[in-house]
Amino acid sequence: MTSQDAETIVAIAALAAQADGQQDDGERARILEMAAGLGLPDASATLASAMANATGGAVPLARLVERLTTDEARKSAYNTAVSVCYADGWVNPNEAAFLRTLASALGVDATQIDQTAAGIHSNASAVAGAAPSATSAAPASELDKYILDQAILSAALELLPDALANLGILPLQLRLVQQIGARHGQTMNMNQVKDLAAVFGIGAAAQIMEKVVRNTLGGFAGLLGRGALGGLIGGFAGEAAGIAAGASVTFATTYAMGHASEQYYAQNRSLSTTDMKALFERFKGEASTLFPRVEARVRELASSGNVSTLLRSAPH
Repeated sequence: MTSQDAETIVAIAALAAQADGQQDDGERARILEMAAGLGLPDASATLASAMANATGGAVPLARLVERLTTDEARKSAYNTAVSVCYADGWVNPNEAAFLRTLASALGVDATQIDQTAAGIHSNASAVAGAAPSATSAAPASELDKYILDQAILSAALELLPDALANLGILPLQLRLVQQIGARHGQTMNMNQVKDLAAVFGIGAAAQIMEKVVRNTLGGFAGLLGRGALGGLIGGFAGEAAGIAAGASVTFATTYAMGHASEQYYAQNRSLSTTDMKALFERFKGEASTLFPRVEARVRELASSGNVSTLLRSAPH
């Protein structure tokens, strides 16, 4: 895949993110920040121009598609768009129309990809919607183990070969927060949980776009050297390491989300947004130190099944 392919895929991802009419300047800024962190030469200027032209209508979708140089890049572009459109749940009519137009322009048979995405999200949503298993405070050691198990499971989804497996991650993370609340006697619906996740900067679009940029541009960072990529994901470099890095990022995010939420509920939801963000960053740092000790467990879990199997194994 060439740098032109990578830039084009990210531009198509930006179009997919605005297909529902909700992409904002903050999301675009986040994409540019991640791309620059991965070390693509002139990432900010190059991608800013590509996305501005694409989202502003200056470059039609068909013209973007023409810039893709290989079948692999075209398939990656469609998988990326599907991931973005399915990030918040089932695609709405506008997103469905966008995906049909994109598939036609790419010459991709989209049926199996769409069915796979729908199935993964359905399974993950079913797990996320399961009733909390406890309504009273759990011992600290039990809760710590639960959070760790969920972080390992989420990281294992990153290692599966299925390009759409990451669609199962956010529902698991949201369910984790809801379960922790229930164990502290707190009841919150999923919309309230999503609002809490947003305090940590976690949302469907942000997470999907982070993986999009990491997957499409990570290889280039490996070519540019260890330093550029390490600034974003803790010192990993190269494509193979980039996969492990994705698991590490997901592990850290899930672990931090669980422990910061536990503190939030333990203090009767009285922590300020600033305090919550500080806790989240502290626990992310703790998780980055912990991940090497549990990486073997993550890989073992990932090697033992597919997306559906892993989701069914989710501890309650």
